[in-house]
Amino acid sequence: MPMRFTIAALLLGSAAFPAAAQDAQSLIAKNLQARGGAAAISAIKSIRFKGRSIAPGDFELTYEETRERVGPSAAAARVDLTVQGLDLVQAYDGRGDGWRINPFQGRKDPERMSSDEARSMADGALIEGPLLASRTDGSRVEYLGREDFEGTNAYKLRVTQKDGDQFTYWLDPDTYLEIKVDETRKLRGAEVTNETELGDYEKVAGVYFPMSVENWAQGQDKQRQRTIIASGEANVDVPDGYFSEPGGASAPAKAAGAAPPDASNKPHSKGGTGTKPGSAKRPATGASRPAKGE
Repeated sequence: MPMRFTIAALLLGSAAFPAAAQDAQSLIAKNLQARGGAAAISAIKSIRFKGRSIAPGDFELTYEETRERVGPSAAAARVDLTVQGLDLVQAYDGRGDGWRINPFQGRKDPERMSSDEARSMADGALIEGPLLASRTDGSRVEYLGREDFEGTNAYKLRVTQKDGDQFTYWLDPDTYLEIKVDETRKLRGAEVTNETELGDYEKVAGVYFPMSVENWAQGQDKQRQRTIIASGEANVDVPDGYFSEPGGASAPAKAAGAAPPDASNKPHSKGGTGTKPGSAKRPATGASRPAKGE
């Protein structure tokens, strides 16, 4: 899976604005190239990741996530977490509705997500992610300069979507891949920020995806959830209705240096959370609001 707090320092003089805008677009272009290029990303119509997720307290679950494009700027997603025969499901249908089944709260029937929760999952469903989606979805992107992140003098970009949701990215200066992202949005009327660290990038169908993901609510750094991806497979067959709420509406029609190892369709094991960003394993180069993508 994903938004930022302080506003960048005021620029002195109007001449600075074109340079800042150009920096932002240049960094997005470099990130696009680093990820694998527009053609390779567009060729992925669906993708499935499998691995394990470790909740605070070392509570471990099997992890499976499937995403599928359902339109030019929208995608559906489903995450299945399993432990001791219990299945927790979270899904977004690509049309604005999200649902979940949470047996850990004593519920075995699906329940509808709030519109805010569904919008958050809609962003996570994007195969290319909100940063690259900003090239075509009308988001505003600002270059915030450089900032140290765990010893890396990273580039910072802020993406503000049309609905006001914000994502702040830290890009590795050597690879131009994302190493951290903060996501800020309104949930039940309150502004919430979630932080995510990304690492262990590997290729799936020619596109780099992070295989180590750690996320937590801002201010709760000790309550991290770690997801360790063991395999990725692109353009998988997805059954009709897979993302739709059981008993709900039918599913939407399907829309048509040294590099890390290629993770496509190849399981691999990892002990712990994977390589931290900056290590030698980095690549060398009420009323519901409208749904995302509408």
